[in-house]
Formats: sequence, C-alpha cells, structure tokens
Amino acid sequence: MQITLRAHAKINLLLDVTGRRADGYHTTEMLMQSVGLCDTVTIATQAQPGVALQCDRPGIPLDQSNIACKAAAAFFSAVPQLELGLCIKIEKRIPAAAGLAGGSADGAAVLHGLRALFAPGIGDDALAAIALRVGADVPFCLRGGLCFAEGVGELLTPLPCLPVRYALVLAKPAMGVATGAAYARIDALPNPRHPAARQALACARAQDWEALFPLCGNLFEQVTPPEALEGIRKVMRSHGALLAQMSGSGPTMFGVFRTEDAANACAEALRRADGTPEVFCCRATERGIGEIR
Repeated sequence: MQITLRAHAKINLLLDVTGRRADGYHTTEMLMQSVGLCDTVTIATQAQPGVALQCDRPGIPLDQSNIACKAAAAFFSAVPQLELGLCIKIEKRIPAAAGLAGGSADGAAVLHGLRALFAPGIGDDALAAIALRVGADVPFCLRGGLCFAEGVGELLTPLPCLPVRYALVLAKPAMGVATGAAYARIDALPNPRHPAARQALACARAQDWEALFPLCGNLFEQVTPPEALEGIRKVMRSHGALLAQMSGSGPTMFGVFRTEDAANACAEALRRADGTPEVFCCRATERGIGEIR
C-alpha cells in the first residue's frame, strides 16, 4: 500500500511571543498561511519492521530525530494494532532550518497518509491531538489555509485564505536558525515591540488585506542580525512588495506582491544577489496536505 502527498510550507504573516509556560514552552499569537512551496512525501508499507526514511537532500537526519519518524511513532502509539513496516521517502524542496515548517509539514503528511491508508475512522480532532505530540506547528500543517494560532500553536481559528491574486516570493539567506536558540534570545529582550495581533486578526476576518499588511510583524526579527534581512527586504520593497517580512524564527524572508510580473522580477533580482541561494515564487494555498494520485 502506498500514498504520495504534497506537504506545504507555511509563512507567518504575524508572529508574537506572548509568554512562557511553566514547562518551558512559549505561548504565541500567529497568523499562519500555507503556501504552494512543498515537499513530496511517499509512504509505503514494507516487509521489514520499523520505519525506513529516505530523503533526496543531504544533511537531513534519517533517524528518529526526524519529525516524519516521530509522527509515525506517535501514530502507531495511538493506534498500536496498526503498527507496520514503513518506508517514507521525502523529496525535499522546502529549505531546512528556514522558518517555513518544512519538517512539521512532512510530519503532518505522514499522519495524514497513515490515517488515509489504515485508519480513516480517526477524526480530525483525534489526529490533531496526535500531531501536537509531534510538534507545535504540526496541527496547523495538517489543517492548512490561513489560521490564527494561539497557545503553543495548537489553538487554531480558521480564517479566509489570502487570495491567490497576491504573488509571493520566498528568499532564504545562506544561514540556518536554531529555533530553541532564537526563543532564548526572545526571552532576553528587555523591551520587545509586539505586533498588533488582535487588530491584524480583525482585518483578516474582514478580508481587508491591504489594511492587514501594515499591521503584520514578527517578533523574531528583533533578535535576528539585521544584515541577514535588510538586503532582501530592500530588494523586495524596490519591486513593490506590500509586505516584506521574516517567517517563523527565520531566516527566510517573504514578500507579498500585487502582480506576478513584480514577483518574478524581484525573484530574479534576488537570485543575482549575493547570499540568497534559495528563492521561490508561489501563492497562498487553502490546503496544508494534498494527495497526489
């Protein structure tokens, strides 16, 4: 038995850190949007017990530290009678350590695929509970679209999706960001400047996108070296970006454009610039996981 899925990346139109729980996890308020950039995840049964993971990108861990393996283990723990030998193949297009939830998207695809193959009776709420055990972004990656996320990311309010008339450019600098270290720098901020999350939420509900973009913000930009961001932001703004902002804990920047021509011109300029080896053009999408038949 086999299934092949698209695992979509996300961007953060807004990201604020609102506190820290006693267990060490941080609480957040976020506007999270799925985008067309995606990995391809194939799940197939195999005779050999356990989970074998393959990936076409060097440097991706292929052991139990990979979220895809964690997702399979969590699923079989919740439904132990279904434990099978699996081979999971990931064709990686989402950059790693980039603030785009690539690993979480792969984990969500594994959960979606295992339910579709072996346990279609598991409800969405039950699958989301399993997803939360795997990682804070995994429940959103399962749902997809545009959501306002609270708590550690598990409390999701679905919203109208960012219209496809807006073209997106994603640009990852030649560096990675460790999320744990980024949160530690957030904790050390003496006077953080918080984005207007509730105002932004109201604009998203009203689908007033042009009013939303000026309200967007990402607290992690305050703890990211500006030289990693400002060159990309300058190029995006010079090509008419309505919003040019970092996603997640970084360092990927994304730009929102009114026209595909402007987005393509920006992408070409960024590809010619030093220090931006990975540039993608895409659109918002209403799905976090898509099946390929």
